[in-house]
Amino acid sequence: MSSLTPALTAALERRQPLLARLHAEGTDCYRLFHGSQEGAGGLTVDRYGRQLLVQSFHQRLSSDELLALHAQVEHALDLPLLLAYNDRSQGNSRIDRDDPVYRASPEALADLVGREWGLNYRVRARHAGQDPLLFLDLRTARGWVKQHSQGKSVLNLFAYTCGVGLSAAAGGAREVCNLDFAEGNLAVGRENGQLNPQLPTMTFIQSDYFPAIRQLAGLAITQRRGQKLPSYPRMDTRQYDLVFLDPPAWAKSAFGTVDLLRDYQSLLKPAVLATADDGVLVCCNNLARVAMEDWREQVLRCAEKAGRPVREWQILQPAEDFPSFDQQPPLKTLVLHF
Repeated sequence: MSSLTPALTAALERRQPLLARLHAEGTDCYRLFHGSQEGAGGLTVDRYGRQLLVQSFHQRLSSDELLALHAQVEHALDLPLLLAYNDRSQGNSRIDRDDPVYRASPEALADLVGREWGLNYRVRARHAGQDPLLFLDLRTARGWVKQHSQGKSVLNLFAYTCGVGLSAAAGGAREVCNLDFAEGNLAVGRENGQLNPQLPTMTFIQSDYFPAIRQLAGLAITQRRGQKLPSYPRMDTRQYDLVFLDPPAWAKSAFGTVDLLRDYQSLLKPAVLATADDGVLVCCNNLARVAMEDWREQVLRCAEKAGRPVREWQILQPAEDFPSFDQQPPLKTLVLHF
């Protein structure tokens, strides 16, 4: 990557006004280099508090390239950062934990804390999963939730480490429920709550999405002929003032398949029905191959067919540290007002 140094220089210079604003807002977690748009496809450089996390998805960096990048970022930000490097260029974007290029210090791999909108978040360079514990491109959406949660009941679906729920709690929500299939994700969500003891307590439900949301929506839970469904938490039918839906691109369980490309409707319809009258549903689609206009029309049609036509909608764009020069960012977020 002989062109990495000038590309990184240009990216850091572009971000100076943004970084000044983020620091003033109490945020030290952001993307410093978005390689797919800034000159080095498959390379990302993120700051998480005291940690600098570099990840390569297409081509492994050399040790010299990595150390030069680290020095360049430290110089630009004028502060020391603990370097962690995850090479994910092999199969299925999985982290090469043998660390053939660079072995991070124990301090860089220890539990750390990053801040966003004045809130504390658990940071780990390495954990049982593959992705960072805080998805930085969702910062704009978390900020929107924080600004619009006062006095509301909030349901955070596919909650992951519960950043959206934490933002809702900070925004004055009267109730926050985080739902995710993985107990490990919810455990980090509980840590995030403990790192912000001034906030009200959130609730956490470990469940597959489909039985949970269909119960809330008052819909039947179906099963394939001859197959017995696994056990699942029982929930009463109810609606929330603000529902946040951020599903993975694809996942399969005994209860159904999450497929953002071919069947977003099966995810969306019950979420719509679990949203209160005059409520708000924030929904996301992170597939780059899906165009915003096509997806938006699909979402609006689905809500109409469910008997809940959308009164007003708006698009939330990712922040400036996730540039999309073709105006087609992979992460698409719609706010639906009923």
